[in-house]
Parts: sequence; C-alpha cells; structure tokens
Amino acid sequence: MTTKKTQETKDISQEVKKETQEEKKSSRYFYAIGRRKTSIAKVKLFPTKTSKNVIIVNERKINNYFPIVNHQDIINAPLALTGKDDKFKVVIKVVGGGVSAQAEAIRLGIARALVILDKDLKKVLKSEGFLKRDAREVERKKPGLKKARKSPQWAKR
Repeated sequence: MTTKKTQETKDISQEVKKETQEEKKSSRYFYAIGRRKTSIAKVKLFPTKTSKNVIIVNERKINNYFPIVNHQDIINAPLALTGKDDKFKVVIKVVGGGVSAQAEAIRLGIARALVILDKDLKKVLKSEGFLKRDAREVERKKPGLKKARKSPQWAKR
C-alpha cells in the first residue's frame, strides 16, 4: 500500500515539475539593469509572438509615465536601431532621479538586455553609445561654500 502511494506522489510531483517548466519557458525573459545619476532601471524583455510593442514602466504604459515624446524616443532607440521594436514586451521598474535620467537609465537597461539576448547586437549598440554608462553624478556641497563650488563673495576689507 505504501508503494502505491509513493508512486502516486511521484507521478503528481512529475506533473507539477512539467507544468512549472512549461511556465518558465513561456515566462522566459532577458533581464538587465541600467543606471544614470541616481536612477536605477530594472528591465525585463519578454519575447512575444504578436507584432505589438508594449512597454510598461512602473505598472503604467509608457505614454502615461513619459508624456514627453523625446523621452519615449530615447527609450525606444535601442529597439528601433536593432529592428526588434515589435518583438518584445518590455516591463520596467525604475526608481530615483529625474525624468530624463530615468529615460536614459531605461535605455541602457534595454540595450544591455538585448546584448544578453543576442551577442551580435553588441557592435551596433556600442557604436551608437547605448552600452556606455554615463557616470556623471551631482557633486556634493562643501562646507563653507554656497553650492558645490560657488563661494561667498570675497571682500578685502
């Protein structure tokens, strides 16, 4: 009787493993992180069979999160350059920084994810400068100064 139960549990566990493997295959994605100033963007590229480009930023559509068309163009640039703009659903979680820094962080994340997907795209993306992290940060304010470098007016007497 115990052998029958163990056989049933093995069969059930094998079915569950098959289902989870199928789910993993269907939910397979390419992940990368992009940074700019104090913004951090976590990008996931999900391959889709439909020819519809869907970009979701912080659980909102790209048009709602970035109403300025220039920022949308910055984000779409790596996909458009490689010709893969209609082959992925892009889900992005971005925190910190301003709107422009967030857009550039997302662009870097998408470019890195595309390189993980296909190594041949690295040359094209690198030549356009999409794989280079812009490391410029805001300089800190020093004591005794009004701003990072601006000092109070000097008077001789």
